[in-house]
Amino acid sequence: MTFAAELVDVHKHYDLGDVVVKALNGVSAQFPRGDFVAIMGSSGSGKSTMLNLLGGLDRPTDGQYMLGGLNVSGLNDDELSRIRNQMIGFIFQSYNLVPQYTVLENIEVPLHYRPGYPTISRADEQRCIQIAGDVGLGERLDHRPSQLSGGQQQRVAIARALINDPEIILADEPTGNLDSATEREIIQILLSLNAQGRTIIMVTHEPDVAGFAKRQIVMRDGKIESDRQNESINAIAATT
Repeated sequence: MTFAAELVDVHKHYDLGDVVVKALNGVSAQFPRGDFVAIMGSSGSGKSTMLNLLGGLDRPTDGQYMLGGLNVSGLNDDELSRIRNQMIGFIFQSYNLVPQYTVLENIEVPLHYRPGYPTISRADEQRCIQIAGDVGLGERLDHRPSQLSGGQQQRVAIARALINDPEIILADEPTGNLDSATEREIIQILLSLNAQGRTIIMVTHEPDVAGFAKRQIVMRDGKIESDRQNESINAIAATT
């Protein structure tokens, strides 16, 4: 079976002079296609390091990272960037929008990093407009981030993550800066994307948000403390 992503005995160590920090210490985890996983744990547990490795933003010290069945651990920066751009969409807690760009221009950003750095075609622009409409931003295309609410900015980030049609969405505390009503709206978007077959891997410190995932991984001291299917009320309600 080929998984969307798989970590095989992964270690990530940081050498800080006299101290070696073992951020990940022998982690193995499989992420089937179409899964929705919440990664939890206290500060320093390794959850953010795991997400960075899954996103190809960092490399393991030892072990293998399989992305779509391909071992990407040893790829050079250009090869890794190309695969990351094609297969993974990122959603960040702080949105990471370009402040001087409009909504439409922010959604277009990943298109500029395709092989060959092509210009944005009319078809590309129409797809950006369609995705903006899908996340409720059809009337905000010319707005800049400073003119949007936090929830609207996160919707821009979600649309940007989707523009290259990635199989995997990595979300780092996607509701951390939002009020409870907006949090629920963003979760519903993620649930809808998962229902379409996309794999969602989300770091969160909020148990109620993790309750919407199909599966929960809890990290502790650089290891997986538990990995279980989610049978919470939130998860059941989300599928009905």
